[in-house]
Order: sequence, then C-alpha cells, then structure tokens
Amino acid sequence: MLDGETRESLSFPSPGGGDGEGWLVSYLDVLTLLITLFVLMLSLSSNELGGQHAEADQRAISAAAKASALAIAAGISPLNAGLQPRSHGLQPRFKGLEINGVSVAQGDRGITLRIDNNLLFASGQAALTAGGKQVLQELVETLQAFDGQISVEGHTDNVPIHTVQFPSNWELSTGRAISVLRYLAASGVPEARLRAIGYADTRPLAGNETAQDRATNRRVEILLTQKN
Repeated sequence: MLDGETRESLSFPSPGGGDGEGWLVSYLDVLTLLITLFVLMLSLSSNELGGQHAEADQRAISAAAKASALAIAAGISPLNAGLQPRSHGLQPRFKGLEINGVSVAQGDRGITLRIDNNLLFASGQAALTAGGKQVLQELVETLQAFDGQISVEGHTDNVPIHTVQFPSNWELSTGRAISVLRYLAASGVPEARLRAIGYADTRPLAGNETAQDRATNRRVEILLTQKN
C-alpha cells in the first residue's frame, strides 16, 4: 500500500483529459524534433554528396576543355568535337595540316580527312584532275606515317547519272574512291593498308534540296583507323 504522500508524488494521465494530456504533447514535441534532426542530417549528407559530384563534373569539364585546347593547338578543327575517336593519338600528326577544302573530323570510327569533290574531279568524272593530285600529294606524307587502316570512301549527291562508264552513282562513287586509292598507292602509301568503298548518295551530310547541299554531299573521305 502507498501512503498519501507517495500517491501524491506520482502523476498518472487522467482519462478525463485536461491537464493530464500534457505528457502526450511533450512526447509529440520530442518526436517532431527527432524527425527534424533526421531530415537535417539527410539534407546535409545529400549536399555533401552533391558537392562531390559537382566537383567531379567540374574536373571532367576542365579535362575536356584541356583536350579541346590541345586538339586546336595540334592544328585540328574537329567537326564532331563532342565525340572521342579511338584513334585520338593521331592528332599530333596533323599539326600544320591546313589545306583549303580539306577538313579533319573526329568520330567513333577514327579520324576522317574530308575532301571537297570539286578539288579532285570534274563533274560526272572519276579521273583525278591536276589540282586533285596536288591536294592528295600534300596528304601523302601524313598517310605514309600512319600505320593503321586507310579507307578511301566516295560519296555523291542524289542526282542520277546514266552513262556507259557510270550507270549509277554507285559506280561513280566507287570509281572516284579507287582513283584516289591508286594515286596514294603510287605515291608510296602501302597498298596493304588501303581499301576503297563507294557509298553513292546513301550517306549525305546535308539535304539535297539546294545546289550548295548537293555540293556538300559530293566528297571523298579518307578514314584512318588504328590497329586493334
């Protein structure tokens, strides 16, 4: 049995409400503080991780910027700057390569030397012009130093051709690629590393609606691919 003083010192919640519900309010306050503390800790943790990711992203951006600057310093003006070629090690070999009508493009297949068609051939022909041979001669030293696969690819616009020599653009694009290949081989580029491909009008760079677009699509590309 508890005496009167002991009974008065103990405080039990009153089922009738009123002041007896104070313990419940205190409990909810503590619970709210715990939840707030948990959310705060979670937020701080997320911010810290986010800062680490942001720092990593910044380092990646900085590295990409440095790589781009090095490519520009090497004399390369990539057309697809967002792509990293498997043969990126070739870039220093193109230092000083500045030929009107010839551009250097980086892609996932390798590095492409893109030559405007009007520099190499007369309209509807696959025989190299004197100017075309001169353009290719300026590339010979670079191609001789490259020890990977060299693919010469001919491209046309979508205007049909029907001649005895070229029944379609397939024959024309292939004939032009072979003419370039033969010149490179005769100039000392090893034949074992050369191949010729004609794509006709199946891989346009622009629409064929205007004369300028069609001129853009008429081209020869020399694709350089490193050995695996």
